[in-house]
Amino acid sequence: ADPGLTVRLLRVVNSALFGYRGTVDSVQRAVQILGLQQVHDIVLGVSLKGVFDSLRPSEVDVDRYWRQSMMCALCARQIARESTHATPERMFIIGLLANIGHLVMYQTAPALAAEAADAAEKGEALHLAERRIIGCDFAEVGATLMDHWGVPRGFAGAIGAQTLPRLGGDYANEAAIIHLAGAIARADETGAASAEVLAGIDATLWPLIGIETEAVPKVREDAELNLAACMVLFFPLLKR
Repeated sequence: ADPGLTVRLLRVVNSALFGYRGTVDSVQRAVQILGLQQVHDIVLGVSLKGVFDSLRPSEVDVDRYWRQSMMCALCARQIARESTHATPERMFIIGLLANIGHLVMYQTAPALAAEAADAAEKGEALHLAERRIIGCDFAEVGATLMDHWGVPRGFAGAIGAQTLPRLGGDYANEAAIIHLAGAIARADETGAASAEVLAGIDATLWPLIGIETEAVPKVREDAELNLAACMVLFFPLLKR
């Protein structure tokens, strides 16, 4: 019923991200090949930016936010592939949504969100600064939004537990993947080395993540190689 959304969906499905290269010419065909749930996830991903278009640049650097989110998504997908996770494409969408709680905070409590960000720049963990200043953190807000949107429970489970993956219950593996993917994405933005990423990951999380530490540079390299193309694919109107 929405021609624009249909075009964006088919563009993603026929991209190198999925590898079908022009063979999917309708939503019905996409459902036949990918399944209804995966098509649902892709539609959610390509619809994201429009939900938050009302944000003013003075409150948050939207381009920077979506770039880091895409980096997190690509890292989550590659970690899932390296760990033989059953649904790496779903992990891509969960990674894209992982930091969505920040945008909600900037819409509802911009001054407090900015104060928490300033505290994080001075060395305090961002989620701890948010809890201290706002009373909740971005992971909690993101999980609540996922529940409100009615998406599958795994989204809220992984996003809500990403700061403490061991508390993720049935979704601890997904939460741990997002935890690592987010750390790599932040390192990419600041120019930090992969060794710094590894140093910041609790050693007890690696069995949950499901990959060896030696795989992290490869995960990062793969994500960096695909970042520009995926930004054009999902967010074509953003500044480069």
